[in-house]
Formats: sequence, structure tokens, C-alpha cells
Amino acid sequence: MNTFPRFVLHAQFLSKFSTLSRSSASFLLSNHKRTYCAVALSLSTKSAEETLVVVGGGAAGVYGAIRAKTIAPDLKVLVIEKGKPLSKVKISGGGRCNVTNGHCSDNVVLAGKYPRGNKELRGLFFNMHGPIDTMSWFLDHGVELKTEMDGRVFPASDSSSTIIECLLSEAKKRGVIVQTGKTVTSASTTADAKFTIKVEKRTVDFVEFVEADYLMIASGSSEQGYKLAAQLGHSIVKPVPSLFTFKIDDFQLVELSGVTFPKVRAKLKLETVLKSKPEHTQVGPMLVTHWGFSGPVILRLSAWGARDLSDTDYKGSLLVDFVPDLHVEDLKTQLIQHKNKFSKQKVINSFPSEFGLVKRFWRYILERQESTGDLLWASASNNLLTSIASHLKNCTFNVKGKGQFKDEFVTAGGVPLSEVSLNTMQSRIQSHLFFAGEVLNIDGITGGFNFQNAWSGGYIAGTCIGKIATANSKERAV
Repeated sequence: MNTFPRFVLHAQFLSKFSTLSRSSASFLLSNHKRTYCAVALSLSTKSAEETLVVVGGGAAGVYGAIRAKTIAPDLKVLVIEKGKPLSKVKISGGGRCNVTNGHCSDNVVLAGKYPRGNKELRGLFFNMHGPIDTMSWFLDHGVELKTEMDGRVFPASDSSSTIIECLLSEAKKRGVIVQTGKTVTSASTTADAKFTIKVEKRTVDFVEFVEADYLMIASGSSEQGYKLAAQLGHSIVKPVPSLFTFKIDDFQLVELSGVTFPKVRAKLKLETVLKSKPEHTQVGPMLVTHWGFSGPVILRLSAWGARDLSDTDYKGSLLVDFVPDLHVEDLKTQLIQHKNKFSKQKVINSFPSEFGLVKRFWRYILERQESTGDLLWASASNNLLTSIASHLKNCTFNVKGKGQFKDEFVTAGGVPLSEVSLNTMQSRIQSHLFFAGEVLNIDGITGGFNFQNAWSGGYIAGTCIGKIATANSKERAV
């Protein structure tokens, strides 16, 4: 069984994963009620094998750990996770896990799905490990996948447990050690260019110190990762929420809760944003909720406008075109034709079928015109028809806040991409320090793109670490 290197603390951990030689030294320090343990292991050739510590047991961390261990089997790999491993994988996609997106074979198009990172990711990032590579990896490891109409890729089982079991099984098979219930609270470098990592277990009054040759921070959007990055010399772009729903100031929308629009064009206008900045516009499905709007078009708007919305305290105007495929003049013509054909019917009870609207929403539009329920089409004025057409093409709503997207919470911000080499995921500031996943200032729109960032980043980081460790191992063997 592998001995865990150099600096491993906590007696239970040692009894489980290592056997000390007689030449080993140990010491115990006491500081008030908190217990500190450190055991320095034997520096024999075998125990001198290098160590990788991965902070975060999410998609990027576990995938990266597996990749590093696959390339460098003698590398000791420890994943430290404060909660349950792959917890975000478990809840994503409504519990189905949206693994990636299968409709973006062009890497430039794929990079365009990332509000933060769309320019930087056009390089080798997805060439080294893109959606097709991700799907191939899971297929090779026994996971059957399916691609839905919009490109989202899910396990055929429709259960995120399939993905979790696959990853944890492969990690165990490769010899990756996963420890849960522990938090890495600090990291520093030593005189011999290694990392000293402080690990705490919150449920008991205990501290561990682990020495590692490589450190991968893949802790998602938690404050933990940002703090560690800062301790090791990195700056942090202020994190703000991305992928959220809009709260709308309109009590009448409550009656429309549950209504879905297959295709709208929505434009976000924020008064405090510089006029030189382009307005955020998206086209796609939209859903009315009891608090406002949701659906793909809103989530994409929230992602692209995340930082601007944060700066405006999530207040602004949303302009919605409910019939984007029809010109306003065509709407007027169809309304006039409908008026002539159904002159004896009440306006509230009928409307052109070409609009593709539900009756509840038609009544909502009429209420915004303050039209009476008894008005007949024959009595509908041209001004009313013009106003209806105008509202269908350019209906304004006041955004008063944000809600949270229940299936996926993403953060914009983190370690700047300028401080990391995306070809290796290695820090440009600290050697042998790597980043992967959402701890970086990368975030994608909904549809499997955030997980793809995790898979790609973890794979690239694990590949680089594994190659360096393998080369170092060969040098020691000479």
C-alpha cells in the first residue's frame, strides 16, 4: 500500500494509508484545546514519490485527479472535499446531470457560450479536451449518453448518480484518495518549492498539515478557493452571481405563472451602464413564474449581464418581443383582418392564431391597454390595434431583483485568466500550482457548458501534472 508522503498528519489517516519505518520521526504539539499532529515519513526512495493535493471534490477536481493518476500511477493523489464529493453533479439538470453540450463542434462557437472566457477559450483549451472528448471518456468508462434536441447531453439513465458512480469508481480504481469533511484553510510555499497545506476538520477540534509537490485548486465558487489563491499571490476578480431568474415588478404576472413562450426576443436595459456598452439581447424560450421570468432566454441574459446587473443592484428594464418572427406592420395587418372577420366577437375572446399566444396572455395584453371586456372587434379603434401590436413587439417590464436558478448556481469572477496558462492550467505566478473549474473567472450559459469547463480544465491540469511527475520520477530512478 502506498505511503503518503512527507508531511501527513492525523493518526487515523496514517494508520489507514501508511506504514511508518523505524527511521521516521514524529512530533505532537498542543495549542490550548486544539490538537496539532505532524508525522514526517521516511525519505526512502519509495516514500519520496511526489504528491498532488486537490482542493475540491467537484467535477474539475475529481476529473483532474483521475487524469493525473492515470498518467503518473506512482504519483500520490489526495482530494480534499469539505462536503460530499460531486454534490453539484448530483443536483444539476434537475438530478439528471447535464454532462456537456453536443452541438458545438466548432471551438470558436463553443467559446462564445462563455460570458467570461469567450476570448481566451478560443485557443487550445477545447482542442485539448472538448465536448467530444468528454463524451468519449464517459462512454469508454461504461456510461451511455444521449443528446437532446437542444444539444444538452445527459446519461441515458437520466440520473446524475450514474456519472457520480463512474467518477468515484474510476478514482478508487486508480488509487486516488478522497477525503471528505475537511477544509483546506491555508496554503504556503516552502524553501524547497513545495506546498504546506493546513487542513481542518470542522466537526472536531483538529488540524492537519500536509506537504505536497503539486497543488490543484478546484474548489468551485467557494470563498475557500479564492482565499487560497490570494495567499499564493493571485488576485481575485470580485465574484458575483450568474445564471439567475428575474423578479418583475408587475402583480398581474402572477395570473400568468406557468405560461411558456417558445420563442421571444428579450433585451436588457440598465440605466447606469455606459451607453458605449452594447445592450444584452437574447432569443429563446421564456417562462412566467409567480415572481417574474425564467427560462433559457432569461438565464442567458443574466449570465451575459451578470456584472452589470450586480452594479445596478439588479434593477433595470426588460424589453420583450413576444412575436419575434413577425414584423410590427404584419401584426397590424393581421389584427385588421381579424377585426373584419370576427367583428361581432368580443376582443377579449379571440385573436389571430398566427400570434401563437395563450388566451391568458392575450387578456393580459388587453388589460395593459385598459380595454374593457365587452369591447367588440367591430368597435376596436386603429389606435388600439396599433397599441396592441406595439406591446406585443416591445413590451417593457421593470426588473426589481434576482431569483436563484434552482438547478444550477454559477458565479462570475475568480482568478483572472491572465494569471493562468490555459494550455497547462498552471499558475503564471507560482510553479506547480494549478487551477480548474469555476474558481477561475470563467462561467458559461446554461446547457452543459459549465461542466465542460470543469472537464476540460481538470483534464488539462491533470495531464500537465502527470507529465511533470512522470519525468521527475524517471530522473530519480537514474
